[in-house]
Amino acid sequence: MSNRTLQLGMVGGGQGAFIGAVHRTAALLDGVFALTAGALSSTPDRARASGAAIGLADDRNYPDWRTMLDAERRRDPGQRIDAVAIVTPNDTHFEIARAFAQAGFHVLCDKPLVHTSAQATELIRVVRNTGVIFAVSYNYSGYPLVRQARELIAAGAIGRIRRVCVEYHQGWLATRLEASGQKQAAWRTDPARSGAAGALGDIGSHAEQLVACVTGLELESLCVDQSTFVPGRQVDDDAAMLLRFVGGARGTLTASQVCVGAENDLRLRVWGETGGIEWRQEQPNELRVAKLGEPECLLRRGNDYLGPAARSATRLPPGHPEAFFEAFANIYRGFGAAIHAGASGLEAAAQHDFPGVLDGARGVHFIEKALESARSDARWTAARFIPPA
Repeated sequence: MSNRTLQLGMVGGGQGAFIGAVHRTAALLDGVFALTAGALSSTPDRARASGAAIGLADDRNYPDWRTMLDAERRRDPGQRIDAVAIVTPNDTHFEIARAFAQAGFHVLCDKPLVHTSAQATELIRVVRNTGVIFAVSYNYSGYPLVRQARELIAAGAIGRIRRVCVEYHQGWLATRLEASGQKQAAWRTDPARSGAAGALGDIGSHAEQLVACVTGLELESLCVDQSTFVPGRQVDDDAAMLLRFVGGARGTLTASQVCVGAENDLRLRVWGETGGIEWRQEQPNELRVAKLGEPECLLRRGNDYLGPAARSATRLPPGHPEAFFEAFANIYRGFGAAIHAGASGLEAAAQHDFPGVLDGARGVHFIEKALESARSDARWTAARFIPPA
């Protein structure tokens, strides 16, 4: 297929939405996509105003996603959008994603994918039946040195994995911010919109995906201690868990949004029989590698000694920091490459190195099992994810 610029539509991400602007910047960064259509808010007036503010043409600045889907489907194949990015609150993901995928449009959806495993299974079925490409924006897996860590572990550089420690700490919900009407806090702490999990779903799902991406380990069981520290809050704002992986490795995962002073402190440490690695999201251009009997090694983004996955995810020479937008853009670049290559269905994600619908479904399963353990007074709960046949 040609490498023409792909037409992207967006649902959500209008005025006052932080993540919508991030998606638009990332999608356009490499010239793979052009944003040509949108239904950017849940109310028609705000949707139109938001689209006008970013320069959408009047005839493709839609009042709602259903109008956008119907209008784009009626366009000639060469004129309609190729894909849609869904950046709405969690409770709307399923209906929108299913509708666009069933209509033959490729989909990139924010995380967590949906509210239930039944919904995730239905999306997997639709992807299998239609062959559309489906991406999930676990953006931290787009960092070059995350991909370098994955490559090192797969090559046996630290030996068989023994222990994993992943932490994701924020402080922005240390008070009852949702009571002030702050938009992001309001919907993320409303179980009808966010889902049953709070911090566990919002950032714990990122931590789970980072572990799976880098280590390749399958989660076998977990034991969860979940808390809600802020009075009046309807969802958890802190969670800690013990992890057991298939094959014997052990781990811990913490996800908290009430750690005063913490900004976006996601970090991963993995130790094997012969070495260990450490990566921090707030210092993403460095990867620490330790090996038995050797001095600790600090790898930096952009250097020729890195592997092909890290180099291909890099845009700037060494010493020029790359970070959040570029990592996000790597997910869009892989998604776009799969569309250009004519890839199809579930296999596209692995072939072009981006998180797919199976990753999203595993994340939903993880959240459900974590909540099950927490509700059972922190008992060990079987948590292995088996993709539906």
